[in-house]
Amino acid sequence: MNIIGNGVDIVKNSRIKESIKNKQFLKRIYTNKEILLSKKKKDKTSYFAKRFAAKEALSKALGTGFRNTLNFKDVSIVNDRYGKPKIIITKKLSNIINKIYNSRKINIFLSLSDEKNYSIAFVIIEKKWILIKIFLLKI
Repeated sequence: MNIIGNGVDIVKNSRIKESIKNKQFLKRIYTNKEILLSKKKKDKTSYFAKRFAAKEALSKALGTGFRNTLNFKDVSIVNDRYGKPKIIITKKLSNIINKIYNSRKINIFLSLSDEKNYSIAFVIIEKKWILIKIFLLKI
């Protein structure tokens, strides 16, 4: 494993609970897909808090923060059919990663967790190894 970035973020859920009451906040921070998927969730505070923490953790792993090129809506967090969270790598995010690491061949690992008062996210960025098979031929 060739780790090239990692980031962690923790957020107080009560802060997000108040913020998501503001539609402008929702539209500025979360993608349309994230907002649409939230309608199926009973605990919207936890749902949005974990995604906020994940976006922050990714910006820290990239070393960019949210400025100039990277915006909150450039990062989308979804869950696979088993519930495992993952970051969708959009074309814009791929371009940012390529500019930073001079490679598009990366894996992003995301872990999310929450308790009553806090949500946390941890991101690891790994550069993929390119395996070259060498076949020795008998002459």
